[in-house]
Amino acid sequence: MALRVLDIRLLVSELPDTLISCPQQQSCLPISQRRKIIIFKMGNNIAIEFEHVSKQYRLGLVSTKTLSHDIRRFWITNVLGKEDPYLKIGETNDRASKGTSEYVWALRDIDFKVEQGDVVGIIGKNGAGKSTLLKLLSRVTGPTTGTIRAHGRIGSLLEVGTGFHGEMTGRENIFMNGAILGMSRAEIQSKLDEIIDFSGCERYIDTPVKRYSSGMTVRLGFAVAAFLEPEILVVDEVLAVGDAEFQKKAIGKMKDVSQGQGRTVLFVSHNMASIRNLCTSGVVLEYGQVKFRGNNINQVVDFYLNGNSAEVGDRAKLSGDELKPYRPYKDCSSRQLEITEIERLTPYKVDSTDDQLYRVRVLRHDPSIKKVCLNTLVDDILTDNRVGLTCSDVFDIPEGKNEFEIQVTLHHLNLKLGAYKMNFWLSVDPMINSWNILDGIYDSLTFEVISYNDKPITVWPNDWGFNYFDGCKAKLA
Repeated sequence: MALRVLDIRLLVSELPDTLISCPQQQSCLPISQRRKIIIFKMGNNIAIEFEHVSKQYRLGLVSTKTLSHDIRRFWITNVLGKEDPYLKIGETNDRASKGTSEYVWALRDIDFKVEQGDVVGIIGKNGAGKSTLLKLLSRVTGPTTGTIRAHGRIGSLLEVGTGFHGEMTGRENIFMNGAILGMSRAEIQSKLDEIIDFSGCERYIDTPVKRYSSGMTVRLGFAVAAFLEPEILVVDEVLAVGDAEFQKKAIGKMKDVSQGQGRTVLFVSHNMASIRNLCTSGVVLEYGQVKFRGNNINQVVDFYLNGNSAEVGDRAKLSGDELKPYRPYKDCSSRQLEITEIERLTPYKVDSTDDQLYRVRVLRHDPSIKKVCLNTLVDDILTDNRVGLTCSDVFDIPEGKNEFEIQVTLHHLNLKLGAYKMNFWLSVDPMINSWNILDGIYDSLTFEVISYNDKPITVWPNDWGFNYFDGCKAKLA
């Protein structure tokens, strides 16, 4: 049975262009969302394409774990042809909060393309979904919804010991991994000396891998992944296990693979110096969603390091789909009201004593909501500290008026020099009294304080906590 599975893996690996979908969960999806594993020809410049990819897990369990749930799922999706009800539930994968749902979305609606020869850095906090994304691409598991297209063979180094059998020697594991990639024995043999030399494990190459240290295992694993000539090289954070000398060699090899041979590299690391040195573009993940993507890796790294808003320039207006990345990922709002557009009506660069004027457009979905209050929160971009909170008066929403605007003026910011980002929350009562959020936009519009009118003693340092500004004036139109 094991031989048949290996034969299948060899067959799939030999396909020059493959489409990865969710074979284990196809029967659980509505007909319109199902995918088939097929051979296709991608565009000349596209190496990888993620198309609305999501991955859902049930905490502590496999499948629904109950016969009644499985039958209900089968009946709804296969017989009635409706959407899987289990895809409508689930929470953001926030490891720091307890949550109420058994289902979590490790990834949600990932959608981007990678061109051939690109070196893409995948950046994010622990639990952001980086490793899950690479596991989907490497076919370790399948997506719950969506499609992944990959052009050519994929070499993966996802964790210490990935693809190795502990009872087999290092030499035997090299041949096994090459076979899985679809290479002939002669092709593997021609690369064998380079792999052993690069790994620095020649003395132990005929010793079972289970006796290797973690550093030796990573050395050999990277050498196998890089020298067996995959069209796509996927490397997770495991290089951190290796010493400084090997990390330098590995990054140099990845540069050669991408620049010299035109191969594609996806690199996950918490070492921002390595990301800057190696990658040409990057993606920032947060709570399983794409927070930011850019073709300038320095801009992407700065965005990640400086509170997820740095170096994005003067952001004065956002509307429609542009607001999607700035909605709260913990999603504690009810969406009875929806913010559809926000705009800063004052200059990007201001004095600390200047006023700030903003316009917020709102759509009412629930006619039972008769009152609204606009709350604004100012965060320091560099430190991510929250430095200013204001709450408007509570307004009565005119009967029958389901779309309206609120203009709010923040008086005398009294903030020190630096860049800041705005948060907007809608509620029925001021948020100093209640946390019943109807909708919220986080880390959105930006402004910069460039002077403080020669009165440094009055400014509010960003590490002093909340600054309840001198006041705000708001009106509903």
